[in-house]
Amino acid sequence: MHRVVARYGVHIEGNRAVVIGRSNIVGTPPALLLTKNPEVITRQADIIISAVGQPNMVRGSWIKPGAVVIDVGINPVEDMKSARGYRLVGDVCYEEACKIASAITPVPGGVGPITVAMLLSNTLKSAK
Repeated sequence: MHRVVARYGVHIEGNRAVVIGRSNIVGTPPALLLTKNPEVITRQADIIISAVGQPNMVRGSWIKPGAVVIDVGINPVEDMKSARGYRLVGDVCYEEACKIASAITPVPGGVGPITVAMLLSNTLKSAK
């Protein structure tokens, strides 16, 4: 996440951040601190990181104007127009969020390529 934030020049010090998700790696520890009304919490956040695994769960009404949204989710949804019969979407409703957020990572093509680049970078470092 740090690389994603740094890549877009987002300053995180002094800002409120929200992590949405329950995975053991990204979501569970911070999610334990959230209430039962995540939309109330996210509207206060300057930075939202979503890793919940629910297509389009985070709606535009959940997002504070000018917030930065990092969408880690990658969810297949049925799309009969696609040759594969599905398309990939994030946890965040991109069409709504891009009108409100100051920056948002797209799905696909946002966090994934940066993750792959960092894995390759770390592999090279460990090989030296």
